[in-house]
Amino acid sequence: MGSRPYRRRLAWGAAALLVAGIAVPAAASAAEHHGPSDVSSRTPKNAKNVILLIGDGMGDSEITLARDYTVGAAGRLNMDKFPMTGAYTTYAVDKNGKPDYVTDSAASGTGWATGRKTVNGRISKTPGTDKPMTTILELAQQGGLATGSVTTAELTDATPAVLASHATDRSCQGPADMKACPNDTIAKGGPGSIAEQSVNHKVDVLLGGGRNRFDQKITEGRYQGLTVTQQAEKLGYQIVTDAKSLSSARAGKPVLGLFAPGNVPVEWTGKSAAVGGTAAQRCVTSNAERKAGTPDLESQTRKALELLDTGKGKKKGFFLQVEGASIDKRDHAADPCGQIGETAAFDRAVKAAREYAAKHPDTLVVTTADHGHSSQIVPLEANPPGLSSTLVTNEGQQLKVNYSTNTPGQSQEHTGTEVRIAAQGPQSQRVLGVTDQTELFTTIRTALSLR
Repeated sequence: MGSRPYRRRLAWGAAALLVAGIAVPAAASAAEHHGPSDVSSRTPKNAKNVILLIGDGMGDSEITLARDYTVGAAGRLNMDKFPMTGAYTTYAVDKNGKPDYVTDSAASGTGWATGRKTVNGRISKTPGTDKPMTTILELAQQGGLATGSVTTAELTDATPAVLASHATDRSCQGPADMKACPNDTIAKGGPGSIAEQSVNHKVDVLLGGGRNRFDQKITEGRYQGLTVTQQAEKLGYQIVTDAKSLSSARAGKPVLGLFAPGNVPVEWTGKSAAVGGTAAQRCVTSNAERKAGTPDLESQTRKALELLDTGKGKKKGFFLQVEGASIDKRDHAADPCGQIGETAAFDRAVKAAREYAAKHPDTLVVTTADHGHSSQIVPLEANPPGLSSTLVTNEGQQLKVNYSTNTPGQSQEHTGTEVRIAAQGPQSQRVLGVTDQTELFTTIRTALSLR
């Protein structure tokens, strides 16, 4: 008798959630499905830490492709196990604020970094007047939090750039790359290149590629005649270049990791898609171009968390962004194996973040993408007009991938679709339903109680 009212209340609550469009998992399997750090009555209202994981170009097709290939159609990736899952819209705007339906990584990153939309190619500056907009990383620093940015791209690439720099054009990555940003030069009273700004911001942990940008000489201002790397050393940075030196880095001084001259080489290789398709292939889980001692994204993420947790952020907390950048880059190249390998590497970083949050329930973890991309899973009998490739998955089944957003020989294109956003921890319920990229800024700001 005593359990019947409870059962009726539980049934009514589940029905209400279903009416609201929220899936209610079976209680018996909830822990198994969601994994560590599930939402519970013990989840704090506010977060001490935020870990934001961005799969660049990682739309639902890219996630499904990696899932099918690595863990099977009925399997689940780490990024599939978050208790709160929604979608967000990703469009940019033109200089008049009207929608530009397909965004690039600069405009999309600016959206969550500042809470406002901008034109494609611009880094955390307004669309019409080209004025700097305060970023979530800058607010975190003002609030006394430690900050970090980890990427498999150049550290000056669009997604990491939106946090710690303001540039008229994303191409203005180093002191020698300022042609498109004349008003951002130090000579004109501007902040300088993205590389210079990133280290001037004193971000506690910067890990990625792009050594060639930081090796450029500064031609103006206080650090004239030095390279940006030397500027970083003057500012107290520990410079690390491989897994060994990264493991030796210690909290208390900022860390700049430069693990490749340009983008960090991908983990997997294989035949790119071709007109008329390819013979069925298994991906090669290695890459001769990837230098021995290059730390993977998971190990970089774990080290970043260690440094932020034991350094300046021990008392106040931290904000960390982690980007799997070359999901996008290999999608552009119609390279399914490279793309899948980078998605798998990103998923291991997601696992590292969730394991940290399991021990620190005052941590908000969010995983999402900046925009959709071009890969599609199509029937084996399909004959796409563009590029395609047939893969043999880990289940021993064949799977066909199509890339037809541009003519063969041209770079494949982003798409304007909404993309997944998933979360756990304080304020994670804010990602439910369909939101916009700019609302992620508000979610993080609210969770961290930043003004």
